Amino acid sequence: MKCEDIFDRGIKFHHYCNTAYPLRPNSLAQYELHDDKEIYELVKKNIEAQDELCLYVHVPFCQARCKFCEYVVLDKPEESDPDRYVEHLLREIEFYRAIIKDKPIVGYDLGGGTPSFLSTENIRKITEAIKSFNLSEGMYLSVETTPVIAANDPEKIRAIRELGYNRISMGFQTVSEKLLESLGREGSKSIYEKAVENVRKAGFDRLNIDLMYGFLNQSDEDFANTIKYTIALKPEFITLYRNRYKGTKLEAESQGVTLYKINRQYDIAYRLLKEADYIANNGKNTFSRIPGDMGTSSYLTKRVIDATSYVGFGLGAQSFVGDYLAYNLGCADHKLDSYFAAIDEGRLPINDIADMPREEVRAKAISVMFYFGFISMKAYEKRFNENFRKVYGAQISFLEKNGLMEFIDDDTLMLTDYGAAHLYGIIPLFYSERSVKEMFAMSDRWLNDKKGEEIYLDKYDRKAYDAPSVAVDLLVFNKDKSKILMINRADHPYVNKLALPGGFYQPTDETLEYAATRELLEETSVSANITEENLVKVTSTRGRDPRGWVLSVAYMITLDETLVKPIANSDALYASWVDVSALSADALAFDHYEIIQYALAK
Repeated sequence: MKCEDIFDRGIKFHHYCNTAYPLRPNSLAQYELHDDKEIYELVKKNIEAQDELCLYVHVPFCQARCKFCEYVVLDKPEESDPDRYVEHLLREIEFYRAIIKDKPIVGYDLGGGTPSFLSTENIRKITEAIKSFNLSEGMYLSVETTPVIAANDPEKIRAIRELGYNRISMGFQTVSEKLLESLGREGSKSIYEKAVENVRKAGFDRLNIDLMYGFLNQSDEDFANTIKYTIALKPEFITLYRNRYKGTKLEAESQGVTLYKINRQYDIAYRLLKEADYIANNGKNTFSRIPGDMGTSSYLTKRVIDATSYVGFGLGAQSFVGDYLAYNLGCADHKLDSYFAAIDEGRLPINDIADMPREEVRAKAISVMFYFGFISMKAYEKRFNENFRKVYGAQISFLEKNGLMEFIDDDTLMLTDYGAAHLYGIIPLFYSERSVKEMFAMSDRWLNDKKGEEIYLDKYDRKAYDAPSVAVDLLVFNKDKSKILMINRADHPYVNKLALPGGFYQPTDETLEYAATRELLEETSVSANITEENLVKVTSTRGRDPRGWVLSVAYMITLDETLVKPIANSDALYASWVDVSALSADALAFDHYEIIQYALAK
């Protein structure tokens, strides 16, 4: 299948084509093992083949399950569950200790859920069990908490620091209390400020704050205010998490959120963080204000850059070691009983384990590498003992030709700014052949632009624009008018439809002609001088735009297409010259087909 087709479908299916691989929980069913003895031998063989490992401990408890949560978290744990859980967790760790032995451990995270939900004594037991492995010197022991616990239980935060954890992460997500309430999460500025104060008093000098974006009900202004507020608290690191929708209580809203909104909000954060001296390369979500520090935990850094294998302990935990990908019991039903029973029977508490062929292992590893926005040739070659350029020559050619990625040195293939905005089309280029087919099949069933538009319009604030609003549209023909410059819309309404370049006139001190010049440059990177002489048509028909009454002021110019190479920007997925004869009313947004026919007739 052509790279162009895979890229295009990934862009349209962006809520699913992210760094999480595979696409569905049962995607790798054909490679799964089910015999306990075979499973143990597969685990043992792959762990023993590793030079080093990372470890992750999952704690499936929270004060409440947030609506955006995609992880294994218990909705209503019993009072005795945490103690029983830790007891069984420690036994699971012992099962693996017999296999791992003294193999170097280069990264460790205590995550969840909310690890600090546990008692200090239980956290101590887990930590001592992990410290009995061969931990490498200088690595960060990273732990997660919530602002509420950090604010209300400073003694526990201090105890965690004394246990040796030297990096702590907590999720604010947003400072909009209205949005927090709708997401089922507790938070306020007073809680956040007290939490940060207690973290500092406990002695942590590596504080990360998680923020989320891409919610249907989240305005750009709310998100910008969240960024500014968090910067003022001076954490060492700020991590931006896009709401991924898949497997959450908010999944039904996903099609109302376009990639245009996702990229726009990321750009807002990137600009504000850069101005405040928080640094991240293109496509990376963790921003650091410590020079030379990636900002992420040792566990995540080694997983992403070097594709280091990792073993996950606990309910529903994921392990990716060598050629196998496994999920512990509880990954599907979020219940403790089967996890406890397996450990009581002396079995590894694995729910699904796939002995993957090489192309699936590659796809999993590379998908995760994009979390940092680049691929290391040396790390890939060490992991797979093969040359990345030889294996993925066609993909590299496509990415470089279209300005999506570039080699910044002999080792590093990095996303460009343009590539970072189109990441979800890039990742599927490295999927296995099986997974590419799965992506097309899933998206054929799932994608419904009309449904997405209905969700979007249901939340659309019509009062945000005066009635009528004014938009400018650009008819840019080649010299003989056989071709016209068009864009593919990135946002609702008419997402993915062909349209004339254009947009809303801003009621400031700009003229309509200036607005037309600005929109043409922003959406296609084409610069032209638009004057009153280029005016060709004003359309004021009500109902031409589903958002409300919008007037269109259309301007027409001609350019030599051999001298003009359009590049999509702003709210355009693509910008290109299109044969006029190939246009049809059904393929175009708004009433742009009628506007084009009117201009051709003049």
